[in-house]
Amino acid sequence: MISDSEIGHLLTIREVSKILHVHSNTLRRWSDEGIIKSFRISRRGDRRFKLEDVLSYLGELNKERPN
Repeated sequence: MISDSEIGHLLTIREVSKILHVHSNTLRRWSDEGIIKSFRISRRGDRRFKLEDVLSYLGELNKERPN
């Protein structure tokens, strides 16, 4: 489990879905499928994302995209 000190540096589903321009349910599915890494916090199991993981995913998308 991720430490409390790292929680402040993580992004919510809403924030990441705005960055990636996808619906929050799509982001949840991608997280479940391992397409993008997320961390579960709290008893509810809320998901949080590291900014560097989101940027890495964007970089991979740009590599796959034809010019």
